[in-house]
Amino acid sequence: MKRFSLFVLLALTFAFSLHAQNPAWRQATSSELGSLLPARAPVIKEHIETEMRTASGIVDGKGHSIAGVVLITAGYSAEGKYSHYLVVQWPIKIGGVSLRPGEYVFGYTHSGDVLNVHFNEAATGNLIGTTDAHIMAGNRTVTQLQIWPPSSKAVFQIGRFAIPYELGEK
Repeated sequence: MKRFSLFVLLALTFAFSLHAQNPAWRQATSSELGSLLPARAPVIKEHIETEMRTASGIVDGKGHSIAGVVLITAGYSAEGKYSHYLVVQWPIKIGGVSLRPGEYVFGYTHSGDVLNVHFNEAATGNLIGTTDAHIMAGNRTVTQLQIWPPSSKAVFQIGRFAIPYELGEK
């Protein structure tokens, strides 16, 4: 009985330490998104309006977020280059593109059943990398941007296309 009690105590301690190291990510609320994402995103030398009703993101239990929003680029030099603004507060790999904490913009070109997505630094416009988004199987929902929590789908959804992602280590 003493061994069993010791085993249970060790198992609980281990479980709590794992939970503390890897907090659960969940869908961000609209108020969390509103406090994180700007009404006018700083992109190179401009401040481009965002469409907050399109905002989506995830947060962990320690206040880290990954969130994005559609840019209203008409009339700006970014028109046709970038369509979305992204704030990353935790390392993430989207498709084959690794992003450190920071601010990014991304856009895409449509090629058949694939979106070719390019990620750039928001402040400089420098290209970070490109990846492909593919049509989501069995999904009929179309959204301008949806960042799904890793516990449900672990994808960035753009329209009816998706890019899988993995959260990194800080």
